[in-house]
Amino acid sequence: MEIIQIVGFGLIATVLILVVKEQKPMFAFLLATFAGLVIFLFLLGKIEAIIAVLEELANRTGIPSIYLKTILKIIGIAYIAEFGAQIVRDAGQESIASRIEFAGKVLILVMAVPIISVVVDTVIGLLPAGG
Repeated sequence: MEIIQIVGFGLIATVLILVVKEQKPMFAFLLATFAGLVIFLFLLGKIEAIIAVLEELANRTGIPSIYLKTILKIIGIAYIAEFGAQIVRDAGQESIASRIEFAGKVLILVMAVPIISVVVDTVIGLLPAGG
């Protein structure tokens, strides 16, 4: 069970961070960042598998790949922004973390505009012609 490994690693990292934090706060921060990256890298294979399944589903249903790629980019932006904001929060910089989250939201909106346009065009196409 991978979750047991992840939680175990997280608990060990937390204990180390708490022990080191009193003497070397900067080292504790670097250790926390490193632990977060290790957990992310551990999950990378799972993320790749999910992407492969979604691509296969999109191919079978005939959904253009550009839409799937855009949605995956949006999800990626959300995760990266959250991850970055949490690291910055761990360093005690709440205002910068908030700006990272805001930037992520703006970039998500920018990426979503083409999909929103297609949805609106589709809905307009379904409406009966006025007259």
